[in-house]
Amino acid sequence: MKNIDKKSLENAYRLFDSGDIESIEVGSIKGLKSIHKYLFDNLYEFAGQIRTVNISKGGFRFANALYLNEILVKIDEMPENTTEEIIAKYVEMNIAHPFMEGNGRTMRIWLDMLLKRRLKKVVNWQFVDKTLYLQAMERSPINDLEIRTLLTSNLTEDINNREIIFKGIEQSYYYEGYEKEDDAE
Repeated sequence: MKNIDKKSLENAYRLFDSGDIESIEVGSIKGLKSIHKYLFDNLYEFAGQIRTVNISKGGFRFANALYLNEILVKIDEMPENTTEEIIAKYVEMNIAHPFMEGNGRTMRIWLDMLLKRRLKKVVNWQFVDKTLYLQAMERSPINDLEIRTLLTSNLTEDINNREIIFKGIEQSYYYEGYEKEDDAE
């Protein structure tokens, strides 16, 4: 694991261990920016800042930077009362991809905060297969049924279980291609 990724992982653990997660606004772009800043502060000069250039991944172009702020306002206004609404909001935020780097890791924490606040549930990420998750996310702009089914089937009411939260953070880094140094050797 590169030093920058190791440090951001440590920051993610500290976000929960310190209780700072409790002061972050839930379900909003403001909260998402706060999480991003916390994870990547002093690692990226753009930590917590909305991107101003266009980006793509695997041939998919994320929301155009020219319209990104307007899109984020619309996402902020989306309902978040049911699992379906929350996952739809998560999918739209993923399409927006508001940061230059670190979107997935930031958004998965943001999603769990939203689920926890609104439904008293979180995703038990350690049981969400990486390949299935990445394929479902790739297809989600067209139809979110696959990602909704995958995440819904892995929800838990054990929302304050430190092991579930930390395994979820580790899984989030694994989805992005990072492995713990112990695993890589």
